[in-house]
Amino acid sequence: MMRVRTIPVFLAFLAMGFADAVGPFVSLAKSEFQLSNAVASLIPFAGFSMFGLLSVPFGVIQDKRGKKFVLMTGLLVALAGLLNASFGLHSFPRFLLTVMLVGAGAAILQVAGNPFMRDVSAEGKYARNLSLAQFVKAIGSLSGPLVPVIAARYFGADWKVIFPIYCIALLVTVAAVGPLKVREKEPQHKAATIGSCLSLLKNSYVLAMVAAIFLYVGAEVSVSAGIPLFLKERFEIDIAKLGLLGTSLFFTALTAGRLTGGVILTWIAPRKFFLVTCAASIAGLAGLFIEDRTVAVASFVLTGLGFANIFPLVFAIAVESMPEHTNLLSGLMVMAIVGGAIVPPLMGLVADSTSVLASFLVPLAAILYITVVAIVNRKGSPANSHAEAL
Repeated sequence: MMRVRTIPVFLAFLAMGFADAVGPFVSLAKSEFQLSNAVASLIPFAGFSMFGLLSVPFGVIQDKRGKKFVLMTGLLVALAGLLNASFGLHSFPRFLLTVMLVGAGAAILQVAGNPFMRDVSAEGKYARNLSLAQFVKAIGSLSGPLVPVIAARYFGADWKVIFPIYCIALLVTVAAVGPLKVREKEPQHKAATIGSCLSLLKNSYVLAMVAAIFLYVGAEVSVSAGIPLFLKERFEIDIAKLGLLGTSLFFTALTAGRLTGGVILTWIAPRKFFLVTCAASIAGLAGLFIEDRTVAVASFVLTGLGFANIFPLVFAIAVESMPEHTNLLSGLMVMAIVGGAIVPPLMGLVADSTSVLASFLVPLAAILYITVVAIVNRKGSPANSHAEAL
C-alpha cells in the first residue's frame, strides 16, 4: 500500500509539470502581446534557461541543507512567479518574469524531487513510485494546453485564469510538504560539483547522451509551442478556441505513453524500445507535411507517443553504461534540459524566415540525431566503445 507521506512529493511532481505549459503559452502570448515568432520563442528560453543555470548549484546546496529545503525553495520560487501573473499581466516583460520564476522553481524541484521520493518510499517501492511520479508530472504538463481551452469554451474566461489555478495547487503542495518529517538518506558518494560534471563531458559517449537530452527537450518544447501556430497557418484554426486542442492531444499522448512505457519495458529491452520510440517520433513529425487535417491530428498523437519515453530511456541507458558516475550524469542530464531554451528560438527564426511548417524540420533534425544515438546504443557495448563510435 502506498505510504501517505509520498503524496506531498507526488504533488511536487505535479507542480514540476506546470513549467511545461510555457510551450502552449507561446501561441497565446504571441497573440496577446502582438509578438513575432522569434520574440515569442523567448518565452521557453526564459523558463528553460533556468535549468542550465540552477541545477548544479542547487545540487551543492542540497548536499549541505537537505532535499526538503531545496524542494520547499523550488515550490516557493514557482509560487512567486504565479502570484506575479495572477495579479495582472499588462506587459510582455512581466509575463517573461513569471515564466522565468516558474522555470526556476521547476529546475530546483527537479534537483530535489527524484532523490526525495526515495526517502519517502517504502523499501523496494522507489522505482514504482518514481514511475508514477513521472506520470503525475505529465498530468501537470497536460493542464497547460487543456485548462485555457476549457476556460474559453465553457466559461468564457481568459486563458490567464490558469495562473490563479496553479497558485492554489502550489499552496496546497507547500502546505503538504511543510510539516513532512523524513529522515533523509545520506549520499553514498561525493557530491557532484560544476567542475566534476563538466570534466565528464570529455567522454564522447557522455557528450552524445547529454546532447540527446538537450535536443529532445528542445524538440518537445518546440513541438508543443508550434502545434497551435501550425494549425492556424495550415488550416486557419482559431488558436484561442481550438488550436490548443492539438497541443492537448500531443500532451495526452505523452501522458499515456509514459504510463504504458513502464509496462512495455517489462518485455522489450530498453535499447530496442529506444529505437521504436525514435521511429514513431520520426513518422509523426513527417506526417505533418501531408496536407490533411486528419493526418495532422494523428501525427500529433503519434509524435507524443514517440516522444513519451525518450528522456527516461536516454537517462537510464547512460547510467546503466556508467553506473560509477550516476551522480555526475544526473547533474549533466538536468543541466541539459536547457535545450528547451535554445532550440525553440531556432525554430522561431525558421518560421519567420520561411513558414511554420518548415520550422518543424528543426525538431525533426533533433530526433534524427537521437536516432543515431539509439542505433549506436543498440549494440549494447560498454561506454568506452560507444565513445569511440560517436
